[in-house]
Amino acid sequence: MKSLIKLLIKKKIKISVAESCTGGLLGSAITSISGASKIFNLGFITYSNQAKIKILRVDRNIIKKFGAVSYECCHAMVSNLSKISKANINVSITGIAGPRGGTKKKPVGLVYIGIKKGNRIEIVKCLFKKKKRSSIQKATVKKALNLVFRAAK
Repeated sequence: MKSLIKLLIKKKIKISVAESCTGGLLGSAITSISGASKIFNLGFITYSNQAKIKILRVDRNIIKKFGAVSYECCHAMVSNLSKISKANINVSITGIAGPRGGTKKKPVGLVYIGIKKGNRIEIVKCLFKKKKRSSIQKATVKKALNLVFRAAK
């Protein structure tokens, strides 16, 4: 984690996050490291659909058609976050941390992580099989940090 912050500082990369199922854990993980104020721009916890629509300007039809936990919603979240934040790297997270809320099509542990750097957007679909809510959240943050590290190199 410290090496990621050092890399972002060295490369003068600002980062912003929009989280749903992780409830601020990603922002917390980043800002818990000394020096993070040099690179952390802003973080939103857009937990409800309403927050995704109002704050991140996700089109309500995307949520209606595909659901909040979808490639399309994650893409809209990260794309719109980048317009708001003007950070170099933007991260969006949406998923189902459980223990309830899953379906056959969208099981507990399904998470989408979006990374936008420059004009490039990557959406990663993850299925964390661990059934504990906290372990799904922690695994999501770890995966997101690894994606940020890769994007920053």
